[in-house]
Amino acid sequence: MPIELAIQAESSAAEPKPSLWTQLNAFLVGKPTSKDRMFFTEQLSLLLETGTALLTALQSIRKQITNPAMAELVDDLIDSVTGGSSFSHALSKHPGLFSTTYVNLVAAAETGGFMDRILDELVRMEEKRDELRRTVAGALSYPGFLLVFSVAVVIFVLVAVFPKFADLFEGIQDELPGTTVFLMGVSRVLLDHWLALLVGLVSVVAILVWWLRTETGIAFIDKVKMRTPVLKDIFIQVYLIQSLRVMGLSMANGVSVPDTLVSCREVVSNKSFQVFLDRVEQNVSEGAGFAIGFNETDFIPATVKQMISTGEESGNLPKVLGRISEYYERELHKRLATFARAIEPIMLVFMGGVVGLIVSSLILPIFKLSQSV
Repeated sequence: MPIELAIQAESSAAEPKPSLWTQLNAFLVGKPTSKDRMFFTEQLSLLLETGTALLTALQSIRKQITNPAMAELVDDLIDSVTGGSSFSHALSKHPGLFSTTYVNLVAAAETGGFMDRILDELVRMEEKRDELRRTVAGALSYPGFLLVFSVAVVIFVLVAVFPKFADLFEGIQDELPGTTVFLMGVSRVLLDHWLALLVGLVSVVAILVWWLRTETGIAFIDKVKMRTPVLKDIFIQVYLIQSLRVMGLSMANGVSVPDTLVSCREVVSNKSFQVFLDRVEQNVSEGAGFAIGFNETDFIPATVKQMISTGEESGNLPKVLGRISEYYERELHKRLATFARAIEPIMLVFMGGVVGLIVSSLILPIFKLSQSV
């Protein structure tokens, strides 16, 4: 059984169910965030590096925390450590903030006596994860803004501008261009049935959000991510960066391969990628080796297969896994930058076409009216 599963089973049996007041209090004050975890990890690493004892370090950090939820969590860590529990065991009781990777690495560090170094590496891994998240968000934010802005402009024109020309165009109804007739019809529908349309839109969005959280919806989105051209390559790179980084860091610090793969399942939520991780774990448990699962998977790039095979044969697998994740992180930054540069002119052309269609639908009938006069 993996270390974390055993720890969770032990802690769930030993810990009483939280009271109703405790649950209500947690709901009202909110939960600790990733920023709280980053601050906690960085401060603890610094204090341990200077030779401060673990319990003293936790008590010192507790004095600096202002978030009530995080303060309560650190108090629980202090109580657990004071009661004789290991630090990794204490962390495992808060899986919402401390992941399996975090707990497994701390457990390995406790055994090896290099806690400060592991915490420092966890901080760097968190920083890289945040940087990757910002890169992806930055690449998608501008196109998303243009799309939302163009939709808002079109709705405004249809609701506020087109109705003012309805009476003017009444005399040449039979001579109006098809686009003008269509847009005027859409304008009337928006004005006459806006409440029904709003309720329908909210209902559709709510149903869609609910469905996307079901097993069927999650499986559908996972398949879309792994099969859509262009997006598929981006998501595969993201998954490889996340998983290989955890694998390299965990194996380099003495975490077993089964526990490492459990951590990777938590990092990467895509079902198709998790099937691949299951295959790797099965091959390892059967003694077939770590690289076999990579070599038998179609969506793994050939370069990754070759480097992992070489790393396993040479005994440098943890180092190779780390190098691959760093390489693909640099490549992903370049790919996303290229994607952002390519999508911006496409969105501008799209907006220009929409604006041109609307303007022509208004101007052409006006020209016909002026000619008839």
